[in-house]
Amino acid sequence: MNVILSPEQERWLNARVAEGRFASPEAAVQELIAERMAFDADDFAWAKPYLDEARAAAARGEVISLEDAVADIDAHTATLKD
Repeated sequence: MNVILSPEQERWLNARVAEGRFASPEAAVQELIAERMAFDADDFAWAKPYLDEARAAAARGEVISLEDAVADIDAHTATLKD
């Protein structure tokens, strides 16, 4: 099988191989396809309890504004950069 990549995709792939992320372009394609296959096979049933919990909290009015959520995320991210 031959795969044709755009120049941008080829540069990205070659850079990942050069930095050691993948052993070769072929290994990268195999890994990325395996990841996608696993993703497609997941029915995400494991997430249902989390969604149910979030929906119940929202129904109780336990919500915050988008701005507050972004500020909270930014604050936590800032602690990771130290």
